Amino acid sequence: MDILPIFSTLRRHKITALLLVLEIALTCAIVCNAVFLISQRLQRTEMASGVAEHELLQVQVANIGKPANGKARAQEDLALLRQIPGVTAAALLNQVPFTNSSSNTSIKLDPAQKLPTLNATMYMGEGLIASFGARLVAGRDFSADEYLDYDDMRSNPELQSKVGSVVITQALGERLWPGQSALGRNIYLGDTSVRVIGVVQSLIRPSLFMGDDAAQWTMVFPLRLSAASASRYVLRTAPDQRQQVLSEAAKVLRKADPHRIVLHKDTLDDIRGAFFQNDRAMAGILVGVIAALLIVTALGIVGLASFWVAQRRRTIGVRRALGATRRNILNYFQTENFLLATIGIVLGMVLAYGINLFLMTRYELPRLPGMYFPMGAIALWLIGQLAVLGPALRAAAVPPVVATRSV
Repeated sequence: MDILPIFSTLRRHKITALLLVLEIALTCAIVCNAVFLISQRLQRTEMASGVAEHELLQVQVANIGKPANGKARAQEDLALLRQIPGVTAAALLNQVPFTNSSSNTSIKLDPAQKLPTLNATMYMGEGLIASFGARLVAGRDFSADEYLDYDDMRSNPELQSKVGSVVITQALGERLWPGQSALGRNIYLGDTSVRVIGVVQSLIRPSLFMGDDAAQWTMVFPLRLSAASASRYVLRTAPDQRQQVLSEAAKVLRKADPHRIVLHKDTLDDIRGAFFQNDRAMAGILVGVIAALLIVTALGIVGLASFWVAQRRRTIGVRRALGATRRNILNYFQTENFLLATIGIVLGMVLAYGINLFLMTRYELPRLPGMYFPMGAIALWLIGQLAVLGPALRAAAVPPVVATRSV
């Protein structure tokens, strides 16, 4: 089909054509960036934690007053929890994944550094790696004689130098020593040097406020906690026994010490679900925005095409009388819409790129991948062709004899 008559017609309807092009361009720009943001949010919710999520549960308690003997209380609690049928491991920890708060510290590779290399989170608790089900990929776990009492170290800072070993994640090791083994290397926490004795495949930071790139910058220290310094009991059991064990664990802890309350009792799956609730909600909102924009754009195309069909009824009749077939009329309107959509899509891609640059500088989002541009273009082309199909079919159905009577 010769498209010159189409451009000639559009020049006589500049304002309406321009409005449709701008609508398509704005929709293309917003849809491309919104789909990208949705993929980022959903990818974030799928982050690997590095622990046996479906086997873990947490019971968090709060003491009424300070325990008389926090160390003895913790050991008694753990002994009772391990006796619950179905429990395969139990530990008292300072933090668990997906809890929006974490204990962090700065790391140096050289004590003479003025600025730290990075900031990493610190997990503490006897038997943490086994209880979490974290997978060691190099080195070893802590031996029993390497553990120190955290309460003693806190009351006597000189004991900090006794913490001589640490287990880190693969991601942290690769960040500190790219392409090299982390085993046997030293890192510095202030002036204290600790040696890497083990590497776990993955162990996520409890809070992601440092950014997703730093989510796996994690260290595990051989520090034994007491009921006075920690409140999170983590238990590992079979997935189908979690609820039963969770209920029994809360009863056991309350019975062992009536002078405390159970603040939370959750499976790690529930904790993870609550942690990413806002991400899923944002993804849902963006899906709604995309749907609304596409519907409005489709309705705009339908309305404009219907208006043009009504205005061009005489012209359509003349063309039919001169031998144009229904397919010719249908193709005319579809081609016209395709041209307008293409112009709008090209402008929309430029606008999408500009919006992404703005988001990158203001909100530290990654660059919009090029794959989203053809995806947005194809979606808008399809919507445009489907939206114009109804008015185009009505135009093609105009009988020549009816149209020519008005000439």
